[in-house]
Amino acid sequence: MDLTIPGGMGGRETVTEVLAIDKEANVFVSSGYSNDPIMVNYRDYGFVGVIAKPFDMTAIQKTLAMLL
Repeated sequence: MDLTIPGGMGGRETVTEVLAIDKEANVFVSSGYSNDPIMVNYRDYGFVGVIAKPFDMTAIQKTLAMLL
């Protein structure tokens, strides 16, 4: 889930909505702003993982492997 969506609901707001529907949802946050407090303390905001931009397929695979 992208942290910042210009003109739309970003990751911080969306993860709250998703977890209200499914408390067991595994939501990852992604952003190019790697020093954003949410990226640094992602678990405090309900995310289970983080992928910093720019990322490649290897980074995505590594992050998704955390769920298996």
